[in-house]
Amino acid sequence: MPTEPCPTSTDDELNVRLPFRPPLDAAALFGFLRARAVGGVEDAGAEHYSRALRLAHGAGTVTLRPRRDHVAATLRLADQRDRDSAIAHSRRLLDLDADPAAVAEVLDGDPALAPMLRKHPGVRVPGSVDGAEIVVRAVLGQQVSVAAARTAAQRLTEALGEPLTCAGGTITRLFPTPAAIASGVTGVLTGPKRRTEALRLVCEALADGSLLVEPGRDADEISAQLQTFPGIGPWTANYVALRVLGAADVLLDGDLAMRRGAAELGLPDRPGALRAHAQRWRPWRSYAGMLLWLANQRPI
Repeated sequence: MPTEPCPTSTDDELNVRLPFRPPLDAAALFGFLRARAVGGVEDAGAEHYSRALRLAHGAGTVTLRPRRDHVAATLRLADQRDRDSAIAHSRRLLDLDADPAAVAEVLDGDPALAPMLRKHPGVRVPGSVDGAEIVVRAVLGQQVSVAAARTAAQRLTEALGEPLTCAGGTITRLFPTPAAIASGVTGVLTGPKRRTEALRLVCEALADGSLLVEPGRDADEISAQLQTFPGIGPWTANYVALRVLGAADVLLDGDLAMRRGAAELGLPDRPGALRAHAQRWRPWRSYAGMLLWLANQRPI
């Protein structure tokens, strides 16, 4: 397995302030990332989130720490030409370009949702640094718990992810490429064969470029294309749109945790009824969905 070049030494760390429109619900945002963090690729705590980055000119790492009016980002890059790309990835990951006032203006009008919005002012929708990675993790997360999906992603990473030459800290390798997963997943993952085959096929398409999942693409087009693959349904396609494209008006109404959160708030928990109620949340249904996830008090 190839080894990725090491990012620059700590003497060459780049410290950047990432501004945002306040407020920012950093606790919920970083908590979401921490619950899904894959060891070796990511390291997360209450006050930080770190991860490896695959960039155009080499590997990198970023550590993000929330502050009162900005997020402090510490970048280590193998090639400084990737600076702007790494900053853009970090901003998308934390949804730092969101307008919380515009979101609150709509969602605060629903009496059932308003208390959660006041509890989590500045709620954000976690994004991504790599579209293909989110596709893989979405497929792994179909109809299983967050912990089970993380365990499967950990197995893939340990077996197929490229080690960094600077291994020794908490960030030791990159998330595996679609090509590596397509060729190696069958011998790594246990569980339903249908899931493994779906993952192999979608990774083949990602690797050869026939499936392109990146910011700027149309959400409906990507959703429709993803659902042409056997074993990939609406939940996976919409989750990818939510995380990769930053789609602001996607509601995963079939998601069990989201439905449980709706029930906790006295909202309809059947998909059709929840979908009908959610029309009043447009065009910010993605943010409403985050509040429903946060309202769910039971692990899945």
